[in-house]
Amino acid sequence: MKPKISIVIPVLNEAGNLPIVLQGLQSFRADCELIVVDGGSTDASAKLAEPLADKVLAAARGRAKQMSLGATHAQAEILLFLHADTFLPDAAVSRILQAVERGYCWGRFDVSFDNPTFLFELIAWMMNNRSRLTGIATGDQALFVTRSAFEAIGGFPDIALMEDIAISARLKKLAPPCCLTEKVTTSARRWQRHGALKTILSMWRLRLAYFFGADPDDLAARYYRS
Repeated sequence: MKPKISIVIPVLNEAGNLPIVLQGLQSFRADCELIVVDGGSTDASAKLAEPLADKVLAAARGRAKQMSLGATHAQAEILLFLHADTFLPDAAVSRILQAVERGYCWGRFDVSFDNPTFLFELIAWMMNNRSRLTGIATGDQALFVTRSAFEAIGGFPDIALMEDIAISARLKKLAPPCCLTEKVTTSARRWQRHGALKTILSMWRLRLAYFFGADPDDLAARYYRS
């Protein structure tokens, strides 16, 4: 039977998180296919994914490249792009299908962090409300899109960073997003490792630079160097 939703997960050295995320997705497999796209991991990410996913693909490093490859191998008419450290709410499939039935061709979930402190609740609140105001989704919010809309805007641009911002901008020209209030839960590890304030300021600087035309390759080098 053809799956209703294809869940595409780009990974790079996620052996510590990936099995837990994939285990959490097993209950979705009645309606969804799970596609893991490895970007050249030097750990056991791909091997660990094999018994827990429908397809494990190898791609060049870069989320845009990895998610694009996953989309070409997907069977469903709805694509869901999920980070390897993010967990979907139990009602994710039904809420996405309802949104598409109502005429939406793309959307995203609200986000929460796995750290329940006030600071991270505030960060999530800011991310969710900024997304509603701007119509731009971040990768942490589990963007979903119909295949027809994905193909109509040419899919993900082949850039090293800000692919989520770029594809949201393209889709926004096509139609407004469905901003689901159900929350995905994503890891706060990067924020904790580098400091929440430092991470916020770094992302604002990178997004502002991208808005003013900075080369995404240069931004990616700055992002991963940090």
